[in-house]
Amino acid sequence: MYATADGIGKARQLDRLCHEHDAYRWLRGGVPINYHMLSDFRVEHGQALNDLLSEILAAMMAESLVNCDRVSQDGLRVRASAGASSFRREERLKSLLEQAQERVKRLAEVSQAEREANPEQPAEADRASRREQAARERAARERQERIERALKEMPSVKAAKKTEEKREQARVSTTDPEARVMKMPDGGYRPAFNIQLATTTDKQVIVGVSVTNQGTEGDEAPPMREQVVKRTEQQPKEYLIDGGQATLRTIDKLTAAGSTVYAPTQAPRGTKRTQAEPRPGDSAAVAAWRARMATEEAKAIYKERAATSECVNARVRQHGLYQFVVRGLTKVTCVALWLAITHDLLRWIALTNGSTS
Repeated sequence: MYATADGIGKARQLDRLCHEHDAYRWLRGGVPINYHMLSDFRVEHGQALNDLLSEILAAMMAESLVNCDRVSQDGLRVRASAGASSFRREERLKSLLEQAQERVKRLAEVSQAEREANPEQPAEADRASRREQAARERAARERQERIERALKEMPSVKAAKKTEEKREQARVSTTDPEARVMKMPDGGYRPAFNIQLATTTDKQVIVGVSVTNQGTEGDEAPPMREQVVKRTEQQPKEYLIDGGQATLRTIDKLTAAGSTVYAPTQAPRGTKRTQAEPRPGDSAAVAAWRARMATEEAKAIYKERAATSECVNARVRQHGLYQFVVRGLTKVTCVALWLAITHDLLRWIALTNGSTS
């Protein structure tokens, strides 16, 4: 956690600091560790991290530091560990799978032949050779498993495409099958994951975390609100979301759940209708949202979203969230939880000390 606050995300770098840096050596307390242990620990306790975040929020609420009356949600797209060149079409994946299966089989036959040729206790040189052979077999099996997962992901990738031509061109990464190519803040397209954070506007405390591999954010707000309620047992009275999340279905769901929605509206093109006027097919909740966002009071409230979410996103970036060094939604979610926990603990310290920074 201390490393996360310092923006250190690589296990090897943390391992080195635990042996060279006095602060990390003191935290280690003489316990022998290595980068494998650190790397595994970071991503193998997702439920415990999720529970820990809820416990931290409960403790902060006991000190009246968390108020979920007004919550802002925003997403940030973070570069995945997969490279752009690792994406392959279905036919190529099938070909690579055949090659990987053949290599696994060949390596297993070589290993079996060596054991049969030398059944006695091997010499040190032979033991080293067997370790190398075992490492090659493990790498080959892992590659085969990644390609198999990539092929399993292919149907969902194709389903997200709008035309048959795009479905035929669908690609999946062989290194991180769950990563998706998304449009990034700089306008480029790269493999990434979408991190969603729900934050209180008054104290900028993270009260909800989710990770998806979808570039669009239209359906993320209702389940995030449910998560906030489950974690805090508080009902957000006002919910601030950006234009990408403000679908009519989302507004209906949030309103039905008891939250007043604040999100930008747009005037329809080619008509003289204003932003505040209801449109054919609008539900009562959507019509009320359009009228509400035309008022100066609503515009002033919505400005808090940028002041809250953008600030929190920037702080999370400072903790090293520029590119994931782990792969897969499960592991990426663990890293996102580490970041949220670290952020909230730092906010707890700052708020307890009377600081707003």
